[in-house]
Amino acid sequence: MMLQGHFISTMLHPNYRNPGNTAYNIWLYFRGNTAPLFFTISGLIFVYLLVKANDRGNDNPRIKKGIKRGLELLAIGYLLRMPFWYWFQGHFDTYFLVIDVLQCIGLSLILIVLLYVLVQKNRRMLSLLLLIIGCGIFIAEPLYRNLTLEHTPEFLANYVSKQNGSVFTMVPWFGFMAFGGFIATLFYKYADKPKFKLGSILLFIGSGLILTFFSTRILLLLRDMTGIELFNASANYNYLFLRLGNVLIAFGIFYALERFLKHALINKIGTNTLSIYVVHFIIIYGSFIGIGLRHFYADNLTPWQAIIGAVLFMAITCAIVLNLDRVKPLFLQWNGKLMKLVSRSSV
Repeated sequence: MMLQGHFISTMLHPNYRNPGNTAYNIWLYFRGNTAPLFFTISGLIFVYLLVKANDRGNDNPRIKKGIKRGLELLAIGYLLRMPFWYWFQGHFDTYFLVIDVLQCIGLSLILIVLLYVLVQKNRRMLSLLLLIIGCGIFIAEPLYRNLTLEHTPEFLANYVSKQNGSVFTMVPWFGFMAFGGFIATLFYKYADKPKFKLGSILLFIGSGLILTFFSTRILLLLRDMTGIELFNASANYNYLFLRLGNVLIAFGIFYALERFLKHALINKIGTNTLSIYVVHFIIIYGSFIGIGLRHFYADNLTPWQAIIGAVLFMAITCAIVLNLDRVKPLFLQWNGKLMKLVSRSSV
């Protein structure tokens, strides 16, 4: 979803981005579920491993690993947006400070670890806290929707405000991580119960349908019951609970199809999502060198060209990542020749 979504949204000609086209609308809707799925799954997996390590009495390594991974994601997120090529040409700006998926997930992992330590590794308290945080962030969305922090350093403001071009910010996206963590605590608690899988599938799909079709009514009902206008404002632009509902439905469907998806290739791709993200970002947007596919084909392809291109892009990106052991020596060799050429030309 991420690979084809980024490719098509970047390359498709504006003339074909027609809201009246049913096929385009369907694609656009499902593409909108990519980030919610990405964040929710990240929170689910991390918290599940954290509470599992706690049960084994060996969670300190997991805590350290979580903080380390969070810092790594923050660093990689900034590196991918650093326009070294333009810096070498003497062009400088602060756009590389905008926040994207990796920084948001990285900081979220660190925050979850801090919450976990704060509640003294109490799983029930962590579960309740994550649920409250997730609901609070989603309901409070109208309060920070158009937030501007003009007197805050840009480096910090970008984490909560989109005024400088941040694609993802901690609010609302940490909310999806929190809900993922909450699901993980329930998953781990009841995993050994009879008919757990069937119950989970029905609960995922059932709660997903409720959030998708009735969350707006529930928010309005809460407004009527409490008189708090924030519920009304949230209901009038209720995309977060709706997307969470979509995520839960997807969880239910894929969990039901689990036995059909246990393929070695799928598992290998699933364990290399970070590498896939980095490689695809470099190919499309030209990180580091400043030249990517976007510079040649942005807003220039017909629907069929974009679809075929997306399929090829997904295949090539995954092939590169799954064969990094073979590609890396070739890259280093090519890079060495390039540096020699640069040094000769400068002399």
